[in-house]
Amino acid sequence: MATDVHRPVKARTPDRPTASPDTVVRVEGLTREFDGNAVVDGLQLNVRAGEFVALLGRSGCGKSTLLRILAGLDREIGGTVLVPRRRAVAFQAPRLMPWKRVWRNVLLGLPGRPGREVAEQALEEVGLTERSDAWPKTLSGGEAQRASLARALVREPDLLLLDEPFGALDALTRIKAQQLVDELWQRRGCAVLLVTHDVEEALLLADRVLVMDEGRIAYESQVDLPRPRDIGDPRFAELRARLLDRLGVEAPLPAYAGA
Repeated sequence: MATDVHRPVKARTPDRPTASPDTVVRVEGLTREFDGNAVVDGLQLNVRAGEFVALLGRSGCGKSTLLRILAGLDREIGGTVLVPRRRAVAFQAPRLMPWKRVWRNVLLGLPGRPGREVAEQALEEVGLTERSDAWPKTLSGGEAQRASLARALVREPDLLLLDEPFGALDALTRIKAQQLVDELWQRRGCAVLLVTHDVEEALLLADRVLVMDEGRIAYESQVDLPRPRDIGDPRFAELRARLLDRLGVEAPLPAYAGA
């Protein structure tokens, strides 16, 4: 049953998110206000099980607010939010505790008393086994982000939420991190919602790309391209130009144009 969008309510997180087992996220009439201004305004969203969704939008459009709501970190909302109990989030800043070794950071906040082997399995999956005993301050940016991903994966999420996870990485490390996330998603089969400013990143990784504007989903596009994707594919370029146009950005001409 939908709730009154004008009344603050808590996001509900049942074991099965909706009547359909194929849907892991269902959002109806979601509203979030700050100082009387609606940052998220009557938003509707569905995410299917195993689907990779990328969310684009200008700064301040409500992308990160939506992700925090789905993660259960912001509950002062109106509307209905149905998400799985098993979900995990990784932010742009890895947020590792400097006084705990990497493997202990991976287990941080995990219920029960899991043994070190649980952390080691997750670290192996992200290619960070050899840094298990390291202190966070000794990690490179890419290594710290992989540790953050391991901490998310160890929770066996049905929904993985990624908030600009590659934004602080250099270009080469960013490409490697994108490839890692793609491999992990295909191996794990969980649903992923990626918040990003990078149109190419969205098209390289996602099944579906959403554009958020003024607190709502204003546009969406299926990405029916084979994997691994080629940015030189004319279909890729066409989708990129269309998304940039929706974002109010003029697509640059190819290098050979006008030659």
